[in-house]
Amino acid sequence: MKIFRSHVLICGGTGCSSSKSPLIKKRFEDKIKELNLDNEVQVVVTGCFGLCEEGPIVIIYPEGTFYARMTVERVDEIAEEHLLKGRIVRKYLYDESAKNEQIKPLSEVDFYKKQKRVALRNCGIINPENINEYIALDGYMALGKVLTEMTPDEVIKLVKDSGLKGRGGAGFSTGMKWGFAAPNKADQKYVICNADEGDPGAFMDRSVLEGDPHAVLEAMAIAGYAIGATKGFIYVRAEYPIAVHRLEIAIKQAKLLGLLGNNLFNSGFDFDVEIRLGAGAFVCGEETALMQSIEGKRGMSRNKPPFPANKGLWGKPTIINNVETLANVPQIILNGPEWFKSFGTEKSPGTKVFALGGKINNTGLVEVPMGTSLREVIYDIGGGCPNHKEFKAVQTGGPSGGCLTKDHLDIPIDYENLTAVGSMMGSGGMIVMDEDNCMVDIAKFFLDFTVDESCGKCTPCREGTKRMLEILEKITEGKGTMEDLDKLEKLSMNIKETSLCGLGQTAPNPVLSTLKYFRDEYEAHVKEKRCPAGVCQSLLKYIITMDCKGCTRCSRICPVGAIEGKVKEVHIINQEKCIKCGACMDSCTFHAIIKK
Repeated sequence: MKIFRSHVLICGGTGCSSSKSPLIKKRFEDKIKELNLDNEVQVVVTGCFGLCEEGPIVIIYPEGTFYARMTVERVDEIAEEHLLKGRIVRKYLYDESAKNEQIKPLSEVDFYKKQKRVALRNCGIINPENINEYIALDGYMALGKVLTEMTPDEVIKLVKDSGLKGRGGAGFSTGMKWGFAAPNKADQKYVICNADEGDPGAFMDRSVLEGDPHAVLEAMAIAGYAIGATKGFIYVRAEYPIAVHRLEIAIKQAKLLGLLGNNLFNSGFDFDVEIRLGAGAFVCGEETALMQSIEGKRGMSRNKPPFPANKGLWGKPTIINNVETLANVPQIILNGPEWFKSFGTEKSPGTKVFALGGKINNTGLVEVPMGTSLREVIYDIGGGCPNHKEFKAVQTGGPSGGCLTKDHLDIPIDYENLTAVGSMMGSGGMIVMDEDNCMVDIAKFFLDFTVDESCGKCTPCREGTKRMLEILEKITEGKGTMEDLDKLEKLSMNIKETSLCGLGQTAPNPVLSTLKYFRDEYEAHVKEKRCPAGVCQSLLKYIITMDCKGCTRCSRICPVGAIEGKVKEVHIINQEKCIKCGACMDSCTFHAIIKK
């Protein structure tokens, strides 16, 4: 095996790839060859490093230098100075590292030092398209252990003892789910990996599949052994082409090495995996709708019971776990349940991956022990809101979750605490909002999403969410009444109690949580016909102040001729003509136009 003195790790996740990381890789390879360093320096494409805000990211080892916001144009200088002459190019370093003469290891950088990587342990470290790199980090050892040293019941007990809960949102015990399927007799059983990640702003599962696909394949085989299944399906969104490509490579490599297929580890156990592509329906994240889709039917939820463990895919016993849940399994097998319970909380052990987005300085992927506070995630890791704006709310759990306020910043994050304050863990989306966000508009945004994604099978979800959206639209247009707020709340509770599946049952959460914590904003829209954040266009007014110099610039740029006034005199805006486009305010060099 060739030994290299330096390794150039380049993020090959979707975010960095969209910002030209493949071109950066190509230029590094060409320049390294040009400098005759190709026998000394190796370029490695990895999965996501997590700090997406600073992408594309390049880390050079053994120094551990963290080059941020990399461009193709910077490659030559880094190759000539750093790789050839050993001089770090500090002006391109991630800011925090550049401040010190000695480069901080990643574990000491603010973004990373409070994280604990379990599901993401290999992301940003290994080449996901090289099975040997996964094996070098104890890959497939957990599968070998269970097949050669443990009975299926012992595997289920170990996972149950770890306290691992489903990371897809429901938080149900993984070991119990496996235990329900194991005793059921059938000629065929199935293991499904749910990679249908549909929450706006969520990319946790995608990043695991892109950065460490073998961890999921290994866990699926372990689950198959535990319940007696020989067939697995990965249901993944077709909008994840990099993840799909790397899964295809990983499955092919695992089969070539006998780690998938027949007679694994000479144990007599057979297990194979196929990929099924989803067409982007959010409802197919619900397990029964997902199975319908795999069977070639329209993705619509069905009543439970029977539960999938008894009667699932094609009527056979089936277990369904999401990507992050499965990514934890090999490490639990190798390190034991007590290790997994050594971090997190008593009721929610382990870690949780969050996609941190919205009004936050450090957009990216975060994995923290359960029990970490929202304040630590948003401020210590996320860096707070940009431009010194005041934090207002955070939406956890995506469209199914709820908005929490600054009063909740010190709540430890786990399944129980988030549910108690009107939100939920969900799959791990965490959208931060600042003082410029209108909470009525936020509720409308999420509800518009769920209305569009409803499968239409049950009346409460199909009709009820549509009526809720109509009320919210009425309120944001300044036509709402106080009776509408009562109607909205009552309708929300009815939909939660009567919808068929989780999509409908949780769809009202953003509305209920914003009504609870930001009712004053709803009342301002209704009583004062005013949007306090200045977001809802129908309620906006553009006003010209006495700072106006009468330059006429705004009147010349107004597309509908709504601004009147003479040269060197204060102008006025005809509110009946004004279409509230904001062009006048953007063009005013004296900042004499305000939005109310």
